[in-house]
Amino acid sequence: MLDNYLIFTTIVDCGSLTAAAKQLAVPKSKLSRKLALLEESLNTQLLIRTTRRQHLTETGLMLYQSCKTHIEALVAMEELITSTNTLPKGKLNILLPLEFFNQIIGSLITDFAIQYPEITVNCQHYSEHYPELDHQYDLVFVLHETNLPASNWIGRTLLSFPQAIYSNAEDLPELIDVADVCNKHAVVANISEEWHFRAEDNVITVPPKVALVLSSPEMRVTAAQRQLGLVKLPNYVGDNSEGLIAVPLSHQITAQQLTVLYQSRNIPMKTRIFLDYFQSNIGYLS
Repeated sequence: MLDNYLIFTTIVDCGSLTAAAKQLAVPKSKLSRKLALLEESLNTQLLIRTTRRQHLTETGLMLYQSCKTHIEALVAMEELITSTNTLPKGKLNILLPLEFFNQIIGSLITDFAIQYPEITVNCQHYSEHYPELDHQYDLVFVLHETNLPASNWIGRTLLSFPQAIYSNAEDLPELIDVADVCNKHAVVANISEEWHFRAEDNVITVPPKVALVLSSPEMRVTAAQRQLGLVKLPNYVGDNSEGLIAVPLSHQITAQQLTVLYQSRNIPMKTRIFLDYFQSNIGYLS
């Protein structure tokens, strides 16, 4: 029965029977039979499959969330026992924000791949303000200024990045009270973007006056350089953007946090090694 649970979680993680069969190196027909036996023993359908995709039923999601942690704990223990004689291996799926230190992150992942050739890194990007927590990913990196939405995932904050409001140097306004920000044209990442400023004991939230919506930080920099509006940027971007200068404000804007999310505390060795490697080299980002 334990083998059936491992097969079930692998099918969910891989997204299809075909991909799971390849990862487990067993025939697809065997996985299909094992899944059918598990559903029969539990007297419920766990997966709904079509020719194009699969998704969990409500019962399937409950089972996946319940057994995933235990399966990972057993796999992690097996890896720990054999680690003295073997190199860590497997596929590591990572989700990162769009245009986040791409050159530095690319170099870091390349160095990691050279050091751990048996680990295949699959790095994808998202442009949304907050990504969908897809179980196919081992690690999801999120940039945020407020508390993250509640979820079953584990979060670890890695770094903080100071931010500022930037303007074209030739169009720099005088000292702005944060209450007046909503009257200034702004270039934002999404239409519902809000700017958060630190007060003595609380946070002041102000919706900027949207002039243009651009998900790419690089494109927002270009728009601000062309005097289309104020733009909120991490200092490492704004201070290195030609023609932009930080606007003097009555209150300081909140910092941007980098948090990594993973599905359980019992993470596989390949994931743990990458996290340790990333944290050891995280100073390059600041």
